[in-house]
Amino acid sequence: MSDQFNQKQYNNTLKNYQPKPNLIVNCLKAFVVGGLICLFGQMLTDIYMNVFDMTEKEAGNPTVTTLILLSALLTGFGVYDKLGQFAGAGSAVPVTGFANSITSAALEHRSEGIVLGVATNMFKLAGSVIVFGVVAAYVVGIIRYVFQSIFM
Repeated sequence: MSDQFNQKQYNNTLKNYQPKPNLIVNCLKAFVVGGLICLFGQMLTDIYMNVFDMTEKEAGNPTVTTLILLSALLTGFGVYDKLGQFAGAGSAVPVTGFANSITSAALEHRSEGIVLGVATNMFKLAGSVIVFGVVAAYVVGIIRYVFQSIFM
């Protein structure tokens, strides 16, 4: 019983010494950086549409591929991690954050070899995101099909 009481006292004392996060500033940083990443993605889409004479739909895939490539390179050079520390969720939410998580895991485990290090650890974090995305797309597709069957 005294161990629980001591733990509660410790947690209460610890709260007094922890720095309080500035939520407004953190939200603004995330909003601005996430918005700039999306703005850059839109600029890439416009470049692909105007320079390579693609439709908006056709320009989507090379835009996402370019963003993934750039974020993987920036992760390799250590730049994206600094951006992530500054921006928080603003750098983690777009597709670039997903590429960063995969690349970071691959770089962290590269000393263990390509198969047992990089390949097996690269999708530990990203694997659940991929599975959730596929399952969510399947469920939404079924719901859409049911609604179209009923109302159309």
